[in-house]
Amino acid sequence: GSSDPYCIVKIDDETIIRTATVWKTLSPFWGEEYEVHLQPTFHSVSIYVMDEDALSHDDVIGKVCITRDMLAEHPKGFSGWVSLSEVDPDEEVQGEIHLRVEVPGSQDSRRVLCCTVLEAR
Repeated sequence: GSSDPYCIVKIDDETIIRTATVWKTLSPFWGEEYEVHLQPTFHSVSIYVMDEDALSHDDVIGKVCITRDMLAEHPKGFSGWVSLSEVDPDEEVQGEIHLRVEVPGSQDSRRVLCCTVLEAR
């Protein structure tokens, strides 16, 4: 089978980005870059991997949550495979994404998050 995946990025449950849909694949590549300014009081950045469905509601494949504490534990950033976690406890989740996350310093007293999805599977 295949999916029609796209991602939604939320900061503290507020949707700020929706990627393009990549049709009919289990190994999507988006090649999109976004610059996001984090407020000093932010708690988490969540990346939801969705499956677009033209005939009904889009399905949530899974999500990855990057918390403020995780960023503090890795001040130089981190890179590696992160397993998707479930959003709906009744749904099985399979898959992982290879992330590179950095906060390269402050600009105008605001923190900038650089998060790259290198691969998905």
